[in-house]
Amino acid sequence: MKIVIRYRRASLASHVTIGMGALDRLGAHVRAAGFRRVAVVSEPNVAALYGARALRSLARAGVDGELVCVPHGERAKAPRHLAALWDAFAALGLGRRDAVVALGGGVVGDLAGFAAATWLRGVEWIGVPTSLLAQVDSSVGGKTAIDLAAGKNLAGAFHQPRLVVVDPVLLATLPPRHLRAGLAEVVKMGVATDRALFGWCERNAALLAAFDTAALADAVRRSIRAKARIVRADEREREGGPRTALNLGHTLAHALEAALGYRRLLHGEAVAIGLRVAVELSVEQGSLPPAEAARVAALMDRLRLSKDMPGVPVARLVGYMRTDKKSRNGKIRWVLTPRLGHASVPRLIPGRRVEAALLEAGARR
Repeated sequence: MKIVIRYRRASLASHVTIGMGALDRLGAHVRAAGFRRVAVVSEPNVAALYGARALRSLARAGVDGELVCVPHGERAKAPRHLAALWDAFAALGLGRRDAVVALGGGVVGDLAGFAAATWLRGVEWIGVPTSLLAQVDSSVGGKTAIDLAAGKNLAGAFHQPRLVVVDPVLLATLPPRHLRAGLAEVVKMGVATDRALFGWCERNAALLAAFDTAALADAVRRSIRAKARIVRADEREREGGPRTALNLGHTLAHALEAALGYRRLLHGEAVAIGLRVAVELSVEQGSLPPAEAARVAALMDRLRLSKDMPGVPVARLVGYMRTDKKSRNGKIRWVLTPRLGHASVPRLIPGRRVEAALLEAGARR
C-alpha cells in the first residue's frame, strides 16, 4: 500500500509505503528516491534486531549506509544527543545530497528528524518506524523535536520525511507493554478525527487486545490514512487548524512525562491517561454525550490501556501544563471532543476544574 501526502508547497510530498517485509526493500526505495549515501540513526536494541538487515538492503541497492546509534529511551531526546548526531554527521561527511534514515521508534524519529532538519540547514530524511506508536502516528506528519528541562518537545521543527517505510512485521518483536502504548494512539486517532476508525477498533477489540498480526497491520494502515488526511490539510498545525485535534489527551500526557523525568511511563501510556481525563472533561465542558464517553472508556478497558496515574503533585503537573505549546499567557488550554471522531480547538478550562480532574485521576495534592 502506498500513500502520497502532498502539501500546499507544491514541491513537498511524503511517500509512505506500508507492506509486510518492507524493511528488506528499504534500499530499493532509498535508491529510487535518488539517494546514494545515508546515515542510519538507530538505538542499541533496534540496531541489534534490524540494523544489519537495513544495511544489507541498502548495500544491495548500491546505497552507502553508515549506522549511528543514540541512547535508548526518551532521554535520548536531549540537546547533548542532538549535538552528538551533528558531530557524527560531520565525521561521515554527510552532504546535502545525502539523507538521514531514522530506524526506530518515536524517540529515534523525533531526534533523527530534527537532526536532519538542522544539519546543513536541512537535509532529507527517511522514516523506518519500528514501534506500533511510531507506525500509527509519529512517523507521519513531520513533527521533529527534542525535550528540554522546561517540557517535552519544546525545541523542534516541522520537517517532512521524504519517505516513510512501514513494515508491520517488525511489530512481532515488541513486548505487550509497547504494543498497548501504540494502541492508545490508535484509539486517540479514532476519538479525535475518525469515527469509523473508532468503530472498527470496537469491533476488533478482541483481536487488537490479543495483538493479532493481521489486526495490528490493519490498524496501522487505517491510522496512517486518517493522519494523512489531517496533515495534508494542516501541515504545520496552524491556530485552530484540524491538526490541533491530534493533541487530544496530550496536555496531561506531556506534563506527566516531564514531571516524571521521562521515566516510568511510555508516551502511549501517558496518552492513555491523558485521553481518559480529556474525555471526562469533554462531557462536562465540551458537550460530549455521556454514552459516548462510556464507549471510549469501555474500549480502553478492553484493550487494557493505562488508567492509573502516578501520584504526581497537582501543582507540578499544572506547572508543566503552563509551558505546553497550546497554553496562552500561562493559561492552560485543552483539546476536547464534543462527539466521537471530532476534537475541538484548544479551549480554556477553569483552573479549579483542571485540578479536580487531576485529583480524580490519581494525582496528589
